[in-house]
Amino acid sequence: MVIPIHDRNPVGRTPVVTYVLIAVNVVVFLLQPIAFSSVGGGVNNAQACRQEAFFQRWGAVPEELLSNDPADLVVVAPAANGQCFLGRPDYDKQPFVSAITAMFLHGGWLHLLGNLLFLFVFGNNVEDRLGRLRYLLCYLGWGVVATYGFALTQASSESVVVGASGAIAGVLGAYLVLFPKARVISLVPFLFFLPVPLPAWIVLGVWFGLQAVYSAGASVTEGAAVAYVAHVAGFVAGFLTAKLIGRKA
Repeated sequence: MVIPIHDRNPVGRTPVVTYVLIAVNVVVFLLQPIAFSSVGGGVNNAQACRQEAFFQRWGAVPEELLSNDPADLVVVAPAANGQCFLGRPDYDKQPFVSAITAMFLHGGWLHLLGNLLFLFVFGNNVEDRLGRLRYLLCYLGWGVVATYGFALTQASSESVVVGASGAIAGVLGAYLVLFPKARVISLVPFLFFLPVPLPAWIVLGVWFGLQAVYSAGASVTEGAAVAYVAHVAGFVAGFLTAKLIGRKA
């Protein structure tokens, strides 16, 4: 795996939508119950339960998405004796809407910063080529496709899916089509993390290949920590979208 940190691919206008998406992801993360306590790893049971309740309300659950029927019982109170209290939700959850809100939730600082690094490096050029409004609609659409794609492989799962990685995978797929030869400055682990300029088709091709390989095993594991299938679905959606409309934008 290589870690992209910059690309030599100038844009013709300020990537306002990309910057706004990054800002919204950060703000939403800071509103999460464990945003600050997670820094030192000192999350207690009560905080963990509040976080789980937050995720269940705003995150995507495969079983809910495919049945279009929200859960009858959710976490509703902090822990007692190490356990979370369950009860009927006091809100009306719309499963399809949760596929969108889940894109702006993250499980920790590393999860957040890792996703935003990829969005920062690749999003500006895709936005520049597609146009701001079309880019925003595509971004949200890729995220929904990624979430439902994962749900199809975990139809009975009640685990919450959160994160922007499915939508960002769509950005990567589009970038591969639009700028395959762009030079991406990447840190290469086996070269002691030295920055190396690599063509985008290598960086993104390796990334996608790894996600595809990992998804073969992770997709059949209930509650897998990383939704690799969502990455694959989002990437393919972005790739096909760019093939259809990217050259005409």
